[in-house]
Amino acid sequence: MASRLGKVVIGGFTTTVGAGLAGYLFLTDEKDRRWPIKAHAERAPLKAKRPLPSRDEQIKSLQSDSFDIVIIGGGATGAGCALDATTRGLKTALIEADDFASGTSSRSTKLIHGGVRYLQKAIMQFDIEQYRMVKEALHERASMLHSAPHLAHPLPIMLPVYTWWQVPYYWVGIKMYDFVAGSKTLKSSYLLSKKNALELFPMLRGDRLSGAIVYYDGQQDDARMNLAVALTATRHGATVANHVSVTGLMKERNSQGKEVICGVHVKDELTGKKWTIPTKCVINATGPFTDSIRKMDNPQVKEICSPSSGVHITLPGYYSPEQMGLLDPSTSDGRVIFFLPWQKQTIAGTTDLPCQVTHSPKPTEDEIMFILEEVKNYLNPDVEVRRGDVLSAWSGIRPLVSDPNKPDTQSLARNHIVHVSGSNLVTIAGGKWTTYRAMAQEAVDAAVEACQLNPAHKECQTDGLLLEGAHGWTPTMYIRLVQDFGLECEVAQHLSKSYGDRAFAVAKMAALTGKRWPIIGKKIHPEFPYIDAEIRYGVREYAMTAVDMIARRLRLAFLNVQAAQEALPDIITIMSEELEWSEEEQKQQHKLATEFLQNEMGQNVNRASRDKIPINLSKEEIQLYIKRFQIIDKDRKGYVSINDIRRSLKSLGMKLTDDEIHILLSDINVKNNGQLELADYLQQQGEKEVSGEELHEILREIDTNMNGQVELDEYLQMMSAIKSGHVTYSRFARMAELEEQKHEKEMLKKKISVERSGGGL
Repeated sequence: MASRLGKVVIGGFTTTVGAGLAGYLFLTDEKDRRWPIKAHAERAPLKAKRPLPSRDEQIKSLQSDSFDIVIIGGGATGAGCALDATTRGLKTALIEADDFASGTSSRSTKLIHGGVRYLQKAIMQFDIEQYRMVKEALHERASMLHSAPHLAHPLPIMLPVYTWWQVPYYWVGIKMYDFVAGSKTLKSSYLLSKKNALELFPMLRGDRLSGAIVYYDGQQDDARMNLAVALTATRHGATVANHVSVTGLMKERNSQGKEVICGVHVKDELTGKKWTIPTKCVINATGPFTDSIRKMDNPQVKEICSPSSGVHITLPGYYSPEQMGLLDPSTSDGRVIFFLPWQKQTIAGTTDLPCQVTHSPKPTEDEIMFILEEVKNYLNPDVEVRRGDVLSAWSGIRPLVSDPNKPDTQSLARNHIVHVSGSNLVTIAGGKWTTYRAMAQEAVDAAVEACQLNPAHKECQTDGLLLEGAHGWTPTMYIRLVQDFGLECEVAQHLSKSYGDRAFAVAKMAALTGKRWPIIGKKIHPEFPYIDAEIRYGVREYAMTAVDMIARRLRLAFLNVQAAQEALPDIITIMSEELEWSEEEQKQQHKLATEFLQNEMGQNVNRASRDKIPINLSKEEIQLYIKRFQIIDKDRKGYVSINDIRRSLKSLGMKLTDDEIHILLSDINVKNNGQLELADYLQQQGEKEVSGEELHEILREIDTNMNGQVELDEYLQMMSAIKSGHVTYSRFARMAELEEQKHEKEMLKKKISVERSGGGL
């Protein structure tokens, strides 16, 4: 009896303990059960030393101080070097010829990843170097997510499998990715049946789908992450300045008779002023422009950079689920294509083609069409992949390098390289966004050794260091912004994710809306959550040009190039108040920003793709469009002028003020791509007044030969482009359609029969 009772007690105890442990494991977050990152636990967090200095104060420091280290290049690696050096206690300066993240660092795939394909190569080829590269990147991925949780977050990425035998192959590979990450795994990968895969990614092509595997990597706002690193560096004491270029290096002989670099000749690109910055050491972190700085040191040096162009496109948000990305591991030419939700839109890329080094890389039509064709292979027939859905397109130059430290410099380095020249120029090149901090650590270590510097801390201090905006941020912080300031919820969420705990400082600058709700925060474009206060705060974050603002403080140029063009006048007006721009300077800023959008953000290539479409209309369609054209061209001139458009809009009851230009310039709303349909707007707005600039915008939309008028062949070309999907919508085309409807109604009234009139003989 006692024995039986003992068994019951032991059994009950075991069951209770087992159930309790199972409950703990089930309810506790996976990350909470792991050991904390040692670097975070052992070191007391460094605190920022000062508020943000103005750019004028930064320039004064560059003109009057001497430095231990001057870093050339304000991209991710250069900003990382500045943060590493200044937190070690070195007197540090960072200079950038354009703007922070103006090059490759703002034009990435927006992923923080270890590299699934690199791990595959490491395993298949027994390559220990590639394995170490993945291991390092996975550690850095965890560090970035910890250091800037407002700017980076885990993202599930689906890998669809269309052959049954590939399911175990890819599953094992992805599980190895988790295994290599170890305690730094974001979330465990998992296998999905065909049915569950289509539930999570309904746009996915279902025929022949065998299943899917979902794994996790990180996603970021790359330009704002880069900026956060630079701002954190200056808060810790570094002098940082954008729009300051290097014109040469100054050298002297040291005590051993060796000629070494002792200064940097620079020029302020905004004022034209030139001077020399004394320094003990120079780090070259200029990405694709690595060789230009190396040749300032030694004109005979062999080039090591092999630039490669990577193009990305932005598509409407309905192309992908809001919280699930897609990986195409094997495209038609062997590349990898990512298809990812980002800031309520969808980005797809990238290509990988040799290119020339340039400050203004441009996307090409061939690269855009390659991405669209690959995307089309993975989406179901309900999602018509159209050229006209490309909202923005950009090219980033990836700086692949050969290692000058090795005898064989022909083969490209798989990872980054650090090289010290005979005159102590430290060059850091190659690598990728995710490993920027580790790259910076190696570069500063090399600089300390080569130039015999004496930092207060010999060890790197940045692993786990919180960046600008991260200290007081929580995922629900946006609720306080709504409650305390009266911001619209979407705007509050955007500010929280973009600025972290600095969002409160931004909100304090917001103007009153004059409405019952939201109380503050005037949007600079009706389809995006960007508000006026961000322009003013962006100037305090060293935005000195309109391009700085639309591309890197706000991400509008990358999300929708047309929306960026529409918001430009208001942005320039606010910036001119902050920076005291003259009328002439405002015009110049508008011109430069427009050229940037046209050339670097895909506006011109979008238009060119439309103009190349052959006219593929049927005889009936051509007759219909000729009829519509002639209704607008009442004088039968053979073209439509500004006055014709003005008369047509007036007859339709449309009169818009200058304040509503950005609404008229939008094209369509049913596609959920940040554009508004003209017919909807007519119905909503009633009678308002049309500005001359609006009329010219409508005219330029279709006037391909830029002669200030619309010929019939241009109109037919536009309608053909709409039919083929190269253009999603045209305001002029919609206006012609509405004019025809109005014309038909008027003709019907004139043809009322005798019977209907009630008369007779």
